[in-house]
Amino acid sequence: MPKVAMIGAGSLVFCKTLVADMLATPALAGSEYALMAPTHRRLDRMHAFVDRMIADNSVDATVTSTTDRRVALEGADYVVIMIQVGGVEAFRLDYEIPMKYGVDQCIGDTLGPGGVFRALRHIPALMDIASDMAALCPSALMLNYANPMAMCCWALGRVDGLRFVGLCHGVQTTMDLIARYVGEKKEEIDFLAAGINHMAWFLKLEKDGRDLYPVLKENFEKPEYYVNEKVRGEVMRHFGYFMTESTGHLSDYVPYFRKNKKALDLYCDEPAFGGETGAAYKYSKMVADKAASMDLLSMESTLLPPRSAEYCSHIIEAIETGRPFRFNGNVRNDSLITNLPNGCCVEVPMHADSLGLHPPVVGDLPAQLAALNMTNVLVQGLAVEAALTGDPELVMQAVALDPLTAAVLTLADIRRMTASMLEAERPWLPQFEGKALRPVPLISVPPGTKGIDVPLDPALAIAARFSKLAEA
Repeated sequence: MPKVAMIGAGSLVFCKTLVADMLATPALAGSEYALMAPTHRRLDRMHAFVDRMIADNSVDATVTSTTDRRVALEGADYVVIMIQVGGVEAFRLDYEIPMKYGVDQCIGDTLGPGGVFRALRHIPALMDIASDMAALCPSALMLNYANPMAMCCWALGRVDGLRFVGLCHGVQTTMDLIARYVGEKKEEIDFLAAGINHMAWFLKLEKDGRDLYPVLKENFEKPEYYVNEKVRGEVMRHFGYFMTESTGHLSDYVPYFRKNKKALDLYCDEPAFGGETGAAYKYSKMVADKAASMDLLSMESTLLPPRSAEYCSHIIEAIETGRPFRFNGNVRNDSLITNLPNGCCVEVPMHADSLGLHPPVVGDLPAQLAALNMTNVLVQGLAVEAALTGDPELVMQAVALDPLTAAVLTLADIRRMTASMLEAERPWLPQFEGKALRPVPLISVPPGTKGIDVPLDPALAIAARFSKLAEA
């Protein structure tokens, strides 16, 4: 039976949930779970809790723990990634520094200044893990949960021979919402979702061949439906399709909803539904503060619940048994979505079986959806290059192209903000050691300064002539 290496096993939510799912899967009886985290406090607590789950549920499984990643990886069949380099302190800087400059992020882990800097921290760590896997478990499948998913998987897609997939729960949890909104059972809805992580699109919603989009769109015109998901509702109303992430997430990725107080008050005023400023950081800090003073797992039941919505255990089960499992995964775009760049990371429907993972060709997205995705893909590409090369100019340029940041700040302010973040997060950015963002000072233009005499563009010359005629 397989060995599953859990890298980042100090993650109280993901590690507990994913291990419980695998322990609750009869086909995975006899598996070994190797927990790995860089420090002992949370790791030891997780090991003890998994031991209790195994004993209290009479599950055939073994668990080990180590702070040595290579020990966990040696001979592994599956490698589950849940890392958060820099922890909650780095997350604080991702949120607080941009906020001082006026960039208001709700989640800050996928795009925007927070997403770019999380990528700068995570991509080198993922490259190191991939290198260790090549030496210690070359046939293993990496299942990545670390954000920013698209940037991390874009970088992983450059590693020759690495088997990997990025996993998220946006599709399956959004289907719960859609099912309630259209009044149908989730399992009876036939859907197709594709795009990029945290901005994939439901291209088809049908039941027995009947299009469910008219019902969804009609209901979103009703205040009691619209109020739950204002941002996703607005994007669907104007671009035609529903998206796979929450209002809080999507408001970070586009320039329309968080750029000023008026927009925030209008679209992001419902904290219960994810629009709150700094929502993800505040939650992470609350959990971290409580975990520092008590063992949160000691208060958790060890009885195995029904398997969660996470895909991980189902994929491993499908590969081990040969029983196919359909899911949405994040992989390298090798002409899967034909109007997004090859080599980037796309989220597409796929299935797993004993032969591995099988993503189909989706083809072109509707043009307006591909265009929205591209506003994010361009940022992702520059951030990946910055993470791999350690070029601080690429960091600034990635942040400058972020739609929300560009809606709020000038280039000069973006450069200052980026420099502040690079300096503050230096302990977790070894690839930038000895490197700094070059200063670009503002140029002072005294009142009345006339430009040098140069030939005008013909169109401008005509405009100037008409302007003089109008004054006369």
